[in-house]
Amino acid sequence: MTILVTGVAGFIGYHVAEALLAQGERVLGLDNMNPYYDTKLKQARLHRLERHPHFSYVFADIGRAPALNAAIDKHGDTIAGIVHLAAQAGVRHSIDHPTDYVGANLSGHLNVLEMGRHLPRLRHLVYASSSSVYGNSRRVPFAIDDPVDRPASLYAATKRADELMSISYAQLYRLPLTGLRFFTVIGPWGRPDMAYYRFTQAILAGEKIEVFGDGSVERDFTYIDDIVAGVLSALDHPPSRNEEMPHRLYNLGSDRPVSLNHLIDLIERACGHKAERNVHAPAAGDVRATWADLTLSRADLGYEPKTPLADGIEKFVAWYRDYAQA
Repeated sequence: MTILVTGVAGFIGYHVAEALLAQGERVLGLDNMNPYYDTKLKQARLHRLERHPHFSYVFADIGRAPALNAAIDKHGDTIAGIVHLAAQAGVRHSIDHPTDYVGANLSGHLNVLEMGRHLPRLRHLVYASSSSVYGNSRRVPFAIDDPVDRPASLYAATKRADELMSISYAQLYRLPLTGLRFFTVIGPWGRPDMAYYRFTQAILAGEKIEVFGDGSVERDFTYIDDIVAGVLSALDHPPSRNEEMPHRLYNLGSDRPVSLNHLIDLIERACGHKAERNVHAPAAGDVRATWADLTLSRADLGYEPKTPLADGIEKFVAWYRDYAQA
């Protein structure tokens, strides 16, 4: 049997594929190598995966249904699980480039659902949502049954739309689906557009860091290994097809939100240098705080984040030093 991972050259996709391979699974990875950030990093992730004999890669754009179906044509009878992580990322990018989010996040998600419902051996489709769906909710921590009808960015709106499409497919076709709301994921091989990556890059280069707002916003930063553990556990716990709606939603976070100022302190400590700041007005689409209520994730998935933020930042900085010098 094969596990299909979309967005396999992305940050989370790479780590999930690596973990699945380590468990002895066969992995088919799809990615269109979107140039949203430097594709050299994506190529480096992919190169590491391609060393494994049970990994296969297909270049494909999920926003194009014929290309997606052609990509999995030879594997369709063997795909038992899908981890759907391909998406156009970035809250701020969605403010200035809204049309970039139609292909992957809306059409692409629909195409994956359509493909999934026709796969004869598919047991479970797990897909990425986002903590962004909670918007500027004043109720903390964010619980799965909180209202999510006021997204603060188009990116968040597309992720909520993905959840709603998935709910409809689960009901219509008894397709077992699980959506995972990720909370600010950090770690080695991370995304260069993320604040922790940009801050590290600037500090080690002796440059000022660009800070939006006064640094008091809080985020539930979550280390990549904890996220991967949650994804794999979710994949192993599909809803029953016999249910009226075989669909689940879970938060995957750390349950330990910290301020942006504290994050900068940790990065300075790991880098061994103090940061000089260029301070800007708060960015459009940014929310005041995120904080994951993990009650359901703990109960249903046995999910328990283990990596303290300080340790995660130290691991990231160590990786970045090696990667930048390679």
